Amino acid sequence: MQNKRSIGYIIGGVFILIALYGIVTYNGFIKKEEKVNNQWAEVQNAYQRRLNLVPNLVSTVQGGADFESGVLSQITEARSKASSITVNEPDSESNNRQLAAQNELASATNMLIARIEKYPELKGTKAFSGLQVQLEGTERRIKVARKDFNESVQIYNTGVKTFPANIIAKVFGFEPKHGFEASEEADKAVEIKF
Repeated sequence: MQNKRSIGYIIGGVFILIALYGIVTYNGFIKKEEKVNNQWAEVQNAYQRRLNLVPNLVSTVQGGADFESGVLSQITEARSKASSITVNEPDSESNNRQLAAQNELASATNMLIARIEKYPELKGTKAFSGLQVQLEGTERRIKVARKDFNESVQIYNTGVKTFPANIIAKVFGFEPKHGFEASEEADKAVEIKF
């Protein structure tokens, strides 16, 4: 009788340990998933900051020099396209669509900045200098936000794929996530450069 009771305690203890492991692992996945979502929001904030600064740059340039309308309309179209793509839940396809639109905006802005080189009086204005500093800071923020997002995705995916946590992940529907991937034609995303 004592033997059966001991075996019952051992089996009960094993079930309790398995249940505790499941609870701790599940909560760990929730925290990692929230971290991925938080980092994605930071990427979106950095993109929005860029989108908000570009019209100020265009206005400053329009007010300070007689620019070709083609350059300004190209940057306006690129900004419009980039602002029309909203990605709430990151996935590979959405990331790539948004990244392409943001790269197009950065390229158009770089063309505008290259043309500004011809206008030293504009380049020396306080308004342009202030925008230059803000845009440079925004580009650093975008780079850091993308890096942090990819790191949080990597940590999450490692947890989802590692044994025995992968069993809990499958039971509760935690799927691997997609971070930013380098495209075949470029090693990195386009940055606005002064």
